[in-house]
Amino acid sequence: MLTAKKKEFIEFMMSADVLRFGEFKTKSGRLTPYFINTGNYKTGKQIATLAKFYAELIKETCGEDFDAMFGPAYKGIPLVAATAGTLATEYGIDKAYFFNRKEVKDHGEGGSLVGYKPVDGDRIIIIEDVITAGTAIRETMPILLDSAKVTVKDMFISVNRCEIGQNSEKTAIMEVKEEFGINVHSIISVMDIYEYLKEQGTYGDVLENMKKYMDKYCIL
Repeated sequence: MLTAKKKEFIEFMMSADVLRFGEFKTKSGRLTPYFINTGNYKTGKQIATLAKFYAELIKETCGEDFDAMFGPAYKGIPLVAATAGTLATEYGIDKAYFFNRKEVKDHGEGGSLVGYKPVDGDRIIIIEDVITAGTAIRETMPILLDSAKVTVKDMFISVNRCEIGQNSEKTAIMEVKEEFGINVHSIISVMDIYEYLKEQGTYGDVLENMKKYMDKYCIL
């Protein structure tokens, strides 16, 4: 259901040139008519606004029932830092956060993790931008599981693209749940974007291309 809060988030993404329409290649190699690039958030107000949406979803979903937050490099780094700050200032939920380097540091303290160092028994939540085919989460989980005996039950993303993963009968999010036991929570879904554009009445070509793409790659 397209709520006022979801409309607000879609309009926010469009105003920041984060939600774009055209032809783009995803990490999975698919040519998509719409693209979410969180790398286009570039002002203090934008990242603060984004963090409020994430923090609200985390509070509603988990409350304080987790120990630390992880943001995968690179786009997850500003997301996790900003969201951790907002959770603390807005809701009094002060949790540790950490992220990884793409390259392992071989001097100083060494290692690939920056910030909090996980310990056995930690309950970790992941903060990411989107999931398309599930490629990134399969790269992320070994990093977390190698750091300590942690559990990861929840992941938070901006947009659920509802796309098939490695199995054409399941979405990437379904596969993430089956493989890792992770529940993925999104602020909006691709159907919310589609319904929003329909309401506007001026996106005929975009809607047609989205419909073709969703028919081919999405399970709704």
